[in-house]
Amino acid sequence: MKVVLVDTSVWINVFKGIETNSSVYLKNENLNISVATCPVIVQEVLQGIVSDRDYTIIANKLSNMNTLPANAYNYAYAAANLYRELRKKGITIRKPNDCLIAIYAIQNKIPLLHDDKDFTNIAAFSDLKVLNI
Repeated sequence: MKVVLVDTSVWINVFKGIETNSSVYLKNENLNISVATCPVIVQEVLQGIVSDRDYTIIANKLSNMNTLPANAYNYAYAAANLYRELRKKGITIRKPNDCLIAIYAIQNKIPLLHDDKDFTNIAAFSDLKVLNI
């Protein structure tokens, strides 16, 4: 089964009922893929939830997903280097956490499903593989 890292941008659209190519793909392919997550995505998703009930439900779902292994410091250095290399090429990533998410996908050799143009820029100048829906 194909493992896919799903970015916060897709989860937000799913929760808000916004149909994008990525959110529709996730809904349609949910049984055909193994959805992966990482700590920064878990934090971003959960910090935006207002309702305690919704928080508990979504936290339980996230905890049952494929969690990606990482050495936090190695990944932090790699994300910082990715951000710096992109800056040298004239690409400014708006949210540095996106570089960390990209590193999770790159290091674990899995594609990223996203709704964030920064990942398109990261993929154009790095080893990041994104799902082109």
